[in-house]
Amino acid sequence: METSNRIPRLSVWNILFATVLILFGAAMVYGGVQLVMLGGNWYYLLAGIGCIIAGALIFARRTSAVYWFALVFIGTLGWTIQESGLDYWRWVPRFDIMLLLGIVFAFQLPRLKPGLSRTFSRTLAGVFILAFIVAAVIPFSDLNTTPATHVPSPGEHSYAADTGTGKASQPDPGDWYTYGGSLASQRFVNASQITPDNVKDLKLAWQFRTGDLPKARWGGENTPIKVGDTLYTCTPHNQVFALDAATGKKKWQFDPKVSDKSIPYTAACRGLTWFDAQTNSHLSVGENASAATPAVATTGAVCEQRIILGTLDARVIELDAKTGEVCRDFGNQGTVNLAEDMGEVYDGYVAINSAPVVIRDTLVVGHQTIDGQRAFGPPGVIKAYDVRSGKLKWAWDAANPDDSTPKTGPDAYKRGSPDVWTSFTGDDKLGLIYLPVANSSGDYWSSSRTEAENKYAVSLTAINVDTGLPAWSFQTAHKDVWDYDQGSQPTLVDYPGKDGSVPAIIVPTKQGEIYVLDRRTGRSLFGVEERAVPGGGVEPEARSPTQPYSLFHHLSKPDLTPKDMWGLTPLDQLVCRIQFQKAGYKGQYTPPESQRHTIEYPGYNGGSDWGSVAVDPQRGLIIANYNDMPNYNILVPRAKADKLGWKPRDEITHNPHDEGHAEGAGDPQIGVPYAVNVNAGWRLPITGMLCKEPPYGGIRAIDMRDGRTVWDRPLGTARRNGPFGLPTGLPINIGTPNNGGSVVTSSGLIFIAAATDDLIRAIDITSGKTVWSAPLPAGGQANPMIYTQNGREYVVIAAGGHHFMETPAGDYVLAYALPEKK
Repeated sequence: METSNRIPRLSVWNILFATVLILFGAAMVYGGVQLVMLGGNWYYLLAGIGCIIAGALIFARRTSAVYWFALVFIGTLGWTIQESGLDYWRWVPRFDIMLLLGIVFAFQLPRLKPGLSRTFSRTLAGVFILAFIVAAVIPFSDLNTTPATHVPSPGEHSYAADTGTGKASQPDPGDWYTYGGSLASQRFVNASQITPDNVKDLKLAWQFRTGDLPKARWGGENTPIKVGDTLYTCTPHNQVFALDAATGKKKWQFDPKVSDKSIPYTAACRGLTWFDAQTNSHLSVGENASAATPAVATTGAVCEQRIILGTLDARVIELDAKTGEVCRDFGNQGTVNLAEDMGEVYDGYVAINSAPVVIRDTLVVGHQTIDGQRAFGPPGVIKAYDVRSGKLKWAWDAANPDDSTPKTGPDAYKRGSPDVWTSFTGDDKLGLIYLPVANSSGDYWSSSRTEAENKYAVSLTAINVDTGLPAWSFQTAHKDVWDYDQGSQPTLVDYPGKDGSVPAIIVPTKQGEIYVLDRRTGRSLFGVEERAVPGGGVEPEARSPTQPYSLFHHLSKPDLTPKDMWGLTPLDQLVCRIQFQKAGYKGQYTPPESQRHTIEYPGYNGGSDWGSVAVDPQRGLIIANYNDMPNYNILVPRAKADKLGWKPRDEITHNPHDEGHAEGAGDPQIGVPYAVNVNAGWRLPITGMLCKEPPYGGIRAIDMRDGRTVWDRPLGTARRNGPFGLPTGLPINIGTPNNGGSVVTSSGLIFIAAATDDLIRAIDITSGKTVWSAPLPAGGQANPMIYTQNGREYVVIAAGGHHFMETPAGDYVLAYALPEKK
């Protein structure tokens, strides 16, 4: 009996297997004890103990090691089923290592348990290997998808928006007039040459390289515009290129000589603005021109057609669209200084990274005031100029919202007031500008904000273009301390109604809410509900007891639980579960704390971010790509931040090779009691993997009639993503983080890059399936656009990469088209 319970002799493989079991078990026990003490799951501790016992019994040459390992294996399988159900990604960290150990164990059975046949051993190993192969194949299938159901066909009702009769509202066929295509910003083209059937034949038609490659903080985010036979694009240093729309050949170039010191968080030039003195507005030239400025009405006059550029060093420059020469009749010899009368302005603190907007004769300019540095940095005031002369007409500051009279002097506007950094638009017919107002500069502290800031920050505010005063305002987060500022450009649509169409505006948010409002009044067309949210944090008296939730649609997912923690193995998943248990988390809108981390979900990158949504007005569909990642945040007391040497950028010597970091990572927030440290995406420091299970981003079709999800799927593959920053090369549709939006065609195609797999893809709008893709030479974190020239339809993407998304930098403008017929 004694002999039958002993292993006769240990092989090298037995010794290695036992050593791995003990080391693996020790790590599981070490972390498992911490997790249990934090009130977490007992599995890791118990499984670790079982592995140590099994490994020790092998070294002791006891056959009972087989039963102990079998107990751990079967227990792990049962626990995985109980925690994961049919959720594939949950199975990966819970069972992958155990399955590999099981394969090795099965082959060693005849030696570890004398008397068991080799046939049984090989059969068991074969079953485990087959299970591993099946597990390796599953992620190549359509996981985490909502199949298309009841897809609307192009119908008798159109959701096209009537914003006026000028070309900004109704571009000539084949043109792309503004950042979002037109003032409606629907990112839709009535183009049918490229279809779901022939898109497979799409090829690179031409490529242009700008030569502008920043050494750091790259991320051009540019969407070109196209008018007539010319495409206009801008680069990270605000160089402007005019290209032949048919060939991509350069017509002219303008360089405003922007210094690297002026680059804020990202060297973004999202777009340019077109102004045509004859046709820009639905008003006539005489009606459109201000009394003080004679109308330019002569055909062929200098600067009759203008390209308007906002720069990262706060200049607004107007160029002759035909020649690229500066329009000397605008401002001071072609330039106005947006930072004038903003008090002390440091390099990179006031940057125009989104295209200005022209409504009638008024040029409205917003800017980014860089986050996290000084809570009382430059003001976020919005300025409006006469588009021809550059004369300042009005200036609206969210901290003083009832007075738009331009002011002078260093204290003209409140320091640190909310800015408008993202793209915006307007309605030429209604005479309203729709501003996605961001937060005050101290994002994660609210007690120092004024009553007016608390009202207008993180809102969509409609401004009367003639007076510069608010017509209405709709807030999407009350007293925000999560950096949930308005990031998406709003989209204008008209809803068919019994008594005529209703002018509406679609407002996507970082929280994942999608609001639909009457754009005349700000009233919700589908309802908004104020729901109770968690309180507490470092300033509990300042927290709003409720937050607004849209009754139309939301992109956000259910609150996180410990089961949602992820990793490639049980060990990194265990680290994430420990971090989850240590953190403060009461669901969405958990206030930040200083004694422990808090979880922010969704994180500040969305939901929906600056790429916004696209709309098919013929089918009545909203196409929304989104992120699904948390942040792991902690406030750092001022004394500790000072000890760590956290300083604002203006106190640090400029380093042209500084690659930057995630926004909020070690930000000093000078002027308030706390600095902040944000782990964007909640990533582990060694592997770089995210703590939440995939997918991390998706794309969804939403019925505009009722907010119903038509289809939903992950967006982005693992081909350029993996642990330790190493690309796997695998076309697994894991759903990656994404920045940048889409464009929709009447033929039923969605074109989008955005994801971190460096692909541009075409998606069939009726099924949600990818029907074409092409690799990009750099990251595609930009919105694509589509135009037609000489009867040929082109899809254009500016591939510049993005430092925050960790995609490679580039200087490419790429145009795809079907082969020309001979």
